[in-house]
Amino acid sequence: MKTRNYGPYADADLNSLVTCFITTNEQGNSEAPVINGNGELIGCAFDGEAMSGDVAFDQRFKHTCADIRYTLWVVDKVLDGRRPMDEMTLRY
Repeated sequence: MKTRNYGPYADADLNSLVTCFITTNEQGNSEAPVINGNGELIGCAFDGEAMSGDVAFDQRFKHTCADIRYTLWVVDKVLDGRRPMDEMTLRY
C-alpha cells in the first residue's frame, strides 16, 4: 500500500485503488457476485444491510460490496497469488 503499486487494478487516476462501493440492487447473500449491465463481474457482496444500517438504515443504499479490482489486487500483490491470477482471463 505504501508504494501505491496498484498495477492494472488502479482507478482511472492511477494513484488510488477503489476498495468497496454501496449499491441499491438486491444481490442475495454475502459473497454473491455483483454484475453490471454488461454482464461483467464488478464486485462481491459482503454486507447485505450495509454497515451504515447500524446507525441509520436507508433502504436506497443497503448493500456494501468489495470492488473486484481490490479483490484481485489483494490476491496478486498482497498474497502473491500469481498462479490463480494466471489462470483467469481478465479485462481491464
